[in-house]
Amino acid sequence: MSFALLPRVARSMALALACCLPFTQSAAAQTAAIPMPSRQAPGYYHQAIGSLRVTALFDGMVYLPLSDLHGITPTKARALLHDEYVPETAKGLQTSVNAYLIRNDKQLTLVDTGAQACFGPGLGQVLDNLKLAGYAPEQVSDILITHAHPDHLCGILDAQGKPAYPNANVWLAREDGDYWLDPAKEKDPTVPAFFRPLFAMARNAVAPYQAAGKLHLFGAGDRLPGGAQLVVAHGHTPGHSAYLFDGGHGQKLLVWGDSLHYHAIQFRHPEVSYAGDANDARAIDSRRHLLQQIVSGRWRVAAAHMPFPGLGHVRRDGNAYAWIPAEYSPLPQDGR
Repeated sequence: MSFALLPRVARSMALALACCLPFTQSAAAQTAAIPMPSRQAPGYYHQAIGSLRVTALFDGMVYLPLSDLHGITPTKARALLHDEYVPETAKGLQTSVNAYLIRNDKQLTLVDTGAQACFGPGLGQVLDNLKLAGYAPEQVSDILITHAHPDHLCGILDAQGKPAYPNANVWLAREDGDYWLDPAKEKDPTVPAFFRPLFAMARNAVAPYQAAGKLHLFGAGDRLPGGAQLVVAHGHTPGHSAYLFDGGHGQKLLVWGDSLHYHAIQFRHPEVSYAGDANDARAIDSRRHLLQQIVSGRWRVAAAHMPFPGLGHVRRDGNAYAWIPAEYSPLPQDGR
């Protein structure tokens, strides 16, 4: 290029930039005006399972330390976690807390209720999410508790300590009631220190329902509400229970409570137990038996500590098992 042309080129470039500048500034201004999301979508998800309408309700997150696993080396556990991309913070492995609302023949049964205020901030969202999902707490007729740990039981109360579900009857396995509602257990030297505060939490949670005659401690032969069938899963607690619901046409849903906590590890190695299990051997036996039943019956699963919404299937994977998350699906538009 001739040096004589430089002033003309410079003028042309300056003019072009001047023409474009307002548009560039406008685009930047528009980008700055776009809000940055600060909250996740509401924590509920509906799924049709035959005649059942199941609503998963998110309560929040807990963080479980890797050191709470028994029966596996840290190196092996780390390798499995790496392959499954489990989120982890300094507090531990990210773990969802989920509850499930089952609509069966126009009856609403809630399985577990979340932690409310018992486990600190970040939990206690079940009641709000139930309302956001289109239900009223007064519509819940029965609450089935898988076990009396606070992240499953404390949510039967609202933030003011009043019954969150004023028309509901609460159902808890007798073995868990006899254990967790007994004040003497807090002073039992054989009970680990970690568990001792949980006894008062359990008693306080059920107290209003108990006073109103709405707490029912059931045994293996008792009939349960909402069409639920008891599937005994003792080990995590003395009376830990799973509940099987039948949606017809071979479609069944098992709400399995805390049968499994570390999904990246315990599907591959059901023999690995958790420090929160009251009886490691029984918890392992229950988990193995449940997994076999689920695969054999092709049951769907609703899991308290699987990534939300915690709905899915289990399949065999060689000598181990694998989790198949439920796909997002529209609800049937037949009004049922």
